[in-house]
Amino acid sequence: MPVIKPPVKFAIIGCGNIAQRHARHISKTGKLQAVCDILSQRARDLADQYNCRPFDNLSDLLRSAPEVDVVAICTPNGLHAEHTIASLEAGKHVLCEKPMALSVKDCREMVNTAKRTGKNLMIVKQNRFNPPVMALKQLLDENKLGKIFNIQLNCFWNRNEAYYRGSDWKGKRAMDGGPLFMQFSHFIDLLYWLAGPLKNASMIKRNFMHREWIEFEDTGGVLLEFENGAIGTLNFTLNSYEKNMEGSITLFGEKGTVKIGGQYLNTLEYQHIEDYRISDVNEHRPPNDYGFYQGSMSNHDKVYQNVIDVLTNDAHITVDGMEGMKTIEMIEKIYG
Repeated sequence: MPVIKPPVKFAIIGCGNIAQRHARHISKTGKLQAVCDILSQRARDLADQYNCRPFDNLSDLLRSAPEVDVVAICTPNGLHAEHTIASLEAGKHVLCEKPMALSVKDCREMVNTAKRTGKNLMIVKQNRFNPPVMALKQLLDENKLGKIFNIQLNCFWNRNEAYYRGSDWKGKRAMDGGPLFMQFSHFIDLLYWLAGPLKNASMIKRNFMHREWIEFEDTGGVLLEFENGAIGTLNFTLNSYEKNMEGSITLFGEKGTVKIGGQYLNTLEYQHIEDYRISDVNEHRPPNDYGFYQGSMSNHDKVYQNVIDVLTNDAHITVDGMEGMKTIEMIEKIYG
């Protein structure tokens, strides 16, 4: 695929909270040419901030901004597939926020469109860049833990009434999808990245505290069986009292045990490994800050550096559409 001469030119579709983070990193690595949101004022506000053109219709943007190389999809989850496909069809590369889509069917259509148009489809999975996670991945690639027997993933966060009441789409099944798509898809991605695909899953779920605000569960427990023979558990809740408590993953192997924890999988909490020790990985970087709550680790700078490298130096895509689809396959299997 021909490389693009810098600066790479971007557009952002959807001008909500996460778009601010995308715009900041685009301004450091490329050029933001246009933004789009069905709420015209929100698009104008972001455009004024970054001296670019606002649109309130995606078709108008794609038709009127031929210079755009990459479209960043920051719209509600249920619109990711539609907006990605439209952008690819218009001849643009795409960087799509998590979750890639809300069904494997939509993911396949996105991947097939990228292949047909010859454009890159890149998925945001910034937790793969957390230093302890990268160190654990290297351990597994080098087989330093031996055979993996057991994997435990804990996601204990808080999402309160204001979080849902302040949005016209969060909490709605068709646009949000639920906590495994919305809050915890990055964590599911790491299950796949570190342990491989699922063979079986069995889930119990409940909505204890959010019945008036959301159309799905706020708490769940899942028993997991991986194709490599390992078993595991996934425990998640949106009911951690008043604030996020923990995002952690623990691996038990024949040659060692490792736990990565903290609120956002950013701290190496425990290690005991045969003839090996992980060092210098507890880099404390601020999480995404959305006011009254915080989200996953802020590694969008690394995501955007990869986008630039892919388009200007023909580098390898960190997470392409096929990789992104694996997360959705796992979530569908968990929900049964």
